Amino acid sequence: MTTATLYFNQLMPDLDAARLSESYQAALDMAAWADDQPITAVTISEHHGTDNGWLPAPLVFAGMILGRTKRVMVNISALLVPMHDPVRLAEDIAVLDLAAPGRLSIVTGLGYRPSEYALLDKEWKRRGKLLDEALEVMQKAWSGEQFEYRGETVRITPHPTGSPMIFVGGSGPKAAERAARFGLGFFPAAHLPELEALYYEKLAEHGKEGFAMLPPQDTSFDFVAEDVDAGWDAVGENLLHEASCYRSWQTPDIRSAVHSAATTVEELREEGIYRVLTPDLVRDEIAAKGASASFVLHPLCAGISPELGWNCLNLFAEGLAG
Repeated sequence: MTTATLYFNQLMPDLDAARLSESYQAALDMAAWADDQPITAVTISEHHGTDNGWLPAPLVFAGMILGRTKRVMVNISALLVPMHDPVRLAEDIAVLDLAAPGRLSIVTGLGYRPSEYALLDKEWKRRGKLLDEALEVMQKAWSGEQFEYRGETVRITPHPTGSPMIFVGGSGPKAAERAARFGLGFFPAAHLPELEALYYEKLAEHGKEGFAMLPPQDTSFDFVAEDVDAGWDAVGENLLHEASCYRSWQTPDIRSAVHSAATTVEELREEGIYRVLTPDLVRDEIAAKGASASFVLHPLCAGISPELGWNCLNLFAEGLAG
């Protein structure tokens, strides 16, 4: 079936508290709207110490979205696990799972900004070990059994309803190997079949089961307008700001499905990672791709006004309706 998700990161150039508050409230209202639409999930992310308000508290926001919805999944992609206390993570995730069973999925990540580690007093050089420790602690905590933690015998409650949906993210072999070693799902940051193959190879070596979810080769962020040219005129600078911000944080070795090289709105439009569609184009894509059609709607990208965002969502619903 055609899949559609909403994506929010709350990035806003020229930060203004009143406008950002309005954007957060709009995002919650949009998530509630999505619950009554053929939309499968709401995805959020995490960064710290930015100058543009990028969402720093994804578990808090995930809880608010889950509280406003009854059906849609909430996906944190990615949760920067080494920057959190592992016991608190186990507790917080368990509480969210108990309140909304089976509706939270988390892609765990290392992050790629040393400044975030410095800000939160975490060791950049130990980030892999910190992630390993946290994944181990969470799995033991959710077992309900006592275990040794930093020289103490502990038992952590509450326990989730089952095994929370946890993936390991990344774009290198270590990520695939880590996911297999812990028997967790693997969600690479780009369409990387070679890492998928390595993951399944390592699963077999460890005698564990799991599954990988690869982003489509043509992953994009989508905005829907009545006219493509007018849409780019209205939101192009917002889309370019986000693409430029994301690119500025990444080193050349990082692979991502939505890494843009564009420096102008015209280049961004040509590139195809960010798209402005019309309802007719939505219908055409569904007709052409059928069940493989996939949309990631970004209705509040980089400070887009809620009014424009709602227009985007209503036009998308019009396109889905045929």
